[in-house]
Amino acid sequence: MSSSGRRRRSTAVADTTLTTDREERDAKAIAAAKETRVPTVVVDDVHIVYKVHGASAGKGSATSALSRLISRKRSPAITEVHAVRGVTFTAYKGEAIGLIGSNGSGKSTMLSAIAGLLPTAKGAIYTHGQPSLLGVNAALMDDLTGERNVVLGCLAMGMSPAQVKERYQDIVDFSGINEKGQFINLPMRTYSSGMAARLRFSIAAAKTHDVLLIDEALSTGDQAFQRRSEARIRELRKEAGTVFLVSHNNNAIRDTCERTIWIETGELIMDGPTDEVVGMYERGERP
Repeated sequence: MSSSGRRRRSTAVADTTLTTDREERDAKAIAAAKETRVPTVVVDDVHIVYKVHGASAGKGSATSALSRLISRKRSPAITEVHAVRGVTFTAYKGEAIGLIGSNGSGKSTMLSAIAGLLPTAKGAIYTHGQPSLLGVNAALMDDLTGERNVVLGCLAMGMSPAQVKERYQDIVDFSGINEKGQFINLPMRTYSSGMAARLRFSIAAAKTHDVLLIDEALSTGDQAFQRRSEARIRELRKEAGTVFLVSHNNNAIRDTCERTIWIETGELIMDGPTDEVVGMYERGERP
């Protein structure tokens, strides 16, 4: 064999060796990344059951209850609603996970259970850190001004007075409350539902959370606010924790979450990449 032929063969062998080494290195890196992922929420075969008093007889009003007390009649039967049925999944630090499904499918119930607000009838939920639930019904004090609600809300999340003072103006600007007047100085009862929801999100998003649970909070406000909210969720993922987002706006799910869980009639239908899961959901297909 000529010297040039030997050089070509040596070069080919070297290239092959480099490729093999690179593949092995990439495989080890991927394996290491999987091993170092930090679980933040573990949902293990969870069942959640509601007990509804008098639902089957249609006698759940205060008037009928008073009537039963006066007449000493027995209360109507208790109806059990199996809202979540054997759901299992694990969420990891740095993930943004969308929850989709039709109305009454169990999405919001699942978030409430992760937040520790609902007990499980069977199974268990394990969380790393304290989950924070942000929903359109999150409590703010109607008789207090928006300003006082911002301060109290931040203090309740564990911020120091100095941190509240530092972040106050950013929270107000993010919410857009003052874009059409000094509403931040008015009582919360004067706010529209959309304004109140924007302020709730702005308060909650001012702090980095281990696990942030968002229930339909991005459905309020104009497109500019929704874009700000989606950008903030991406920042929260990078800074520390895990974000769960319940929304009927599939575009918000696509823009914000790389993973999506589909729940229907309380059962986990699909868990995977957002484009794949949302695509099948929109087409009415099931795996």
